[in-house]
Amino acid sequence: MSRHEMSPLTQSSGLPTSPEGEPVFPEPWAAEAFAMTVHLHAKGLFSWSEWAETLSAQLHKPGRAEDGSDYFDCWVGALCDLIVDNGIADAETILALQQSWQRAAEATPHGRPIELGNDPSR
Repeated sequence: MSRHEMSPLTQSSGLPTSPEGEPVFPEPWAAEAFAMTVHLHAKGLFSWSEWAETLSAQLHKPGRAEDGSDYFDCWVGALCDLIVDNGIADAETILALQQSWQRAAEATPHGRPIELGNDPSR
């Protein structure tokens, strides 16, 4: 995807980029969160201005990491806020899934893929 074809989301303030200007992700989950956001924006779930406002609110919360290492945590927080605000899912459902993924991660042997089915509570 050339710079001209990219979504405005790729130009979010503070988004880590390579020397060529492409988004850089610290972990695979960050790339997946980015892709979900671009997809939901393209489907019309939220406008660019809604995204910018919601992400900005997350990025300006007190207690952020000084080095910006929590940027994608803020990204996920903003995406969750928009999903809840637009009635796609409620906050309790999102929290339950987060907790289920955490339990699955803790129950998964090192080197194995983390799967939701590994959650011992499921």
